[in-house]
Amino acid sequence: METYIELIKKSYSGYWNYLKYELLDLNHWDNYFYGLIVISIAVWLLEIIFPWRKNQSIFRKDFWLDTFYMFFNFFLLNLIILIALSNTVAHFFNSLLQNIGLSLESFQLFDVNNLPKWLGLLVFFVVSDFVQWNTHRLLHRFTFLWNFHKVHHSVKEMGFAAHLRYHWMEPVVYKSLLYIPIAIIGNYNANDVAIVYFFAITIGHLNHANLGWDYGIFKYIFNNPKMHIWHHVKTLPNHVRFGVNYGLTLSIWDYLFKTNYIPHNGKDIELGFPGDEYFPKDFIKQELYPMFSKKSESDSNR
Repeated sequence: METYIELIKKSYSGYWNYLKYELLDLNHWDNYFYGLIVISIAVWLLEIIFPWRKNQSIFRKDFWLDTFYMFFNFFLLNLIILIALSNTVAHFFNSLLQNIGLSLESFQLFDVNNLPKWLGLLVFFVVSDFVQWNTHRLLHRFTFLWNFHKVHHSVKEMGFAAHLRYHWMEPVVYKSLLYIPIAIIGNYNANDVAIVYFFAITIGHLNHANLGWDYGIFKYIFNNPKMHIWHHVKTLPNHVRFGVNYGLTLSIWDYLFKTNYIPHNGKDIELGFPGDEYFPKDFIKQELYPMFSKKSESDSNR
């Protein structure tokens, strides 16, 4: 028990020191805090210059709520729970494997660090994105998980910051299901992975932005605003009632596994989910919603 307490303490102190470093040190290119700000401002300017829904305000509905979510989920959530939880679970899992004579290396098929850097990063990115695509499907398929995911789908007007409006439980699910696949291929150091994260953040911001782009022929590879808006449509036909267009960064998985759905131009479709008029409007109540929602409410969409 003492080992876990010390691990949790080190996790909090370590991430706090890292966060201070991010805020105060502007001399490294992989600064996630200022990187997020630069990407957000750039995509917001694109929204302002090339608005798809021209009647949508620059400061759209829930703009400030989503901005708060963006910084809370990307930084403060790690400090409050995710880093300590992740390190504790990893230590427990490694100890469990050791007790039966195994280790994470036992599962490793190859190490991406032994590949040329560009190829290793590509493999890391593709494997991560595919696992996250599958995880996203689960969030829509199972009522327990969908109750958490409703926070993200409560967005009524799309904008770049809506990308990071999600319940704190979502990254717990994503990170848990990513743990073994990443162990199988090996992991890159933080500096190298920053390239992948910045790219994913940019695509994610663009997907949720007030932009009418589909990237032409590249729409079959990369998720895009015209595709992703249908993921947020309020009402879907019964044969796709559990959701469509699950891609996070890549759209290719949806085309390969036939979960793509763009019936027509989705510029003015209503967003949300059936019953969202009763969904909480403020941060605290949205975070508490899954624990206090009634079964009838949780089943209202799916």
